[in-house]
Amino acid sequence: MTDLFDHPAFAQQPSPDSRRTAARRRSAAKRRRQRRIRTTVVVLLVAAVVGAVGWATLGDLSGVLKNPFAHTAEDFPGPGDSPVQVEIPQGASGRQMGEVLHDAGVVASVAAFTQAFGQNPAAGGIQPGTYALMTRMKASDAVATLAKNEKVETKVTIPEGFTAAQVLERITSVTGIAKADLDAAIAAPDSIGLPPEAGGQVEGWLFPATYTVTPQDTATTVLSAMVKQTVDTLAAQGVAPEARLDTLKVASIVEREAPAGFQGEVSRVVDNRIARGEPLGMDAIDSYGLGKPSDQITKSEFNDANLPYASRVHKGLPPTPIGNPGAEAIAAAANPPAGSWLWYVTVNLDTGETKFTDSYNEFLQFKQEFQAWQAANGKG
Repeated sequence: MTDLFDHPAFAQQPSPDSRRTAARRRSAAKRRRQRRIRTTVVVLLVAAVVGAVGWATLGDLSGVLKNPFAHTAEDFPGPGDSPVQVEIPQGASGRQMGEVLHDAGVVASVAAFTQAFGQNPAAGGIQPGTYALMTRMKASDAVATLAKNEKVETKVTIPEGFTAAQVLERITSVTGIAKADLDAAIAAPDSIGLPPEAGGQVEGWLFPATYTVTPQDTATTVLSAMVKQTVDTLAAQGVAPEARLDTLKVASIVEREAPAGFQGEVSRVVDNRIARGEPLGMDAIDSYGLGKPSDQITKSEFNDANLPYASRVHKGLPPTPIGNPGAEAIAAAANPPAGSWLWYVTVNLDTGETKFTDSYNEFLQFKQEFQAWQAANGKG
């Protein structure tokens, strides 16, 4: 056996086929490395592009999230051109308000208003009503003006005891509602809620109070509010419908005759005289019928049976209330205190002190006491 093939120089020599196989393996490995490099580069490029797009998009979204109205809406520069009144309806949303103002030419766009509305913390407190604005206002100025809740409205005060004629005159002079419109509303009693027992007459049914009148109000709505308040006040005192008119008649007399603090007693005097079948003999009734102060009424006028409001001649209550009573007078007429009084005299006009009696002789003494007060105070 020879050691020829055991020599190291020959033992390490590969065959031609082995060399070709190794070469193919090296080439395949090289190609795999190149593919991995290309794939990695592509992935990195894609990631970079996506990241750049995402960053830009996120930047846009963050702006929207911070301010959903970040886009620029059409707006007027302000401060405004011409005065205009705008009605904000009950329950209107910010967008609905914007639509109303846009239609009126106040703001340039609904979007500008809603953007300003969302940025003003006080906007949520805007109340329904009529507001004085300007055309071509900056949206933020329009929202700020509405948020002040300074509505266009008029306050009209009707004092207790005013006659219907005085009430209508006051409404016209303060609100500008035409007298003809008020008369037309009264001529349609159902339209103002006047009860059937009123007989179409508003005297006594126009409740004295302070009313808020808006530009949208009419003669009908104003008078309806007054009548409703009277009906509600009567109901609160437990007055039945069939007794409402007489209660208002008594209350109107009390309103005109009784000093403060004595309305209940005067109401009882009225009831007691009617129960005895006696004339009421109260100057306020005659004064209403003749349309002049009692100190200008003559003796013949007081005793003229042809005058329907001659209280010294006719028994019972007058044909109508003699004015429009307030809540206290209605309460006194509906629920007078117990008592047998038939006469009363206010003995001191400064303090309003009034004395009541069921004795005619004592009544005459009270009259003398009053006359003495007049003489002492130079008012006789």
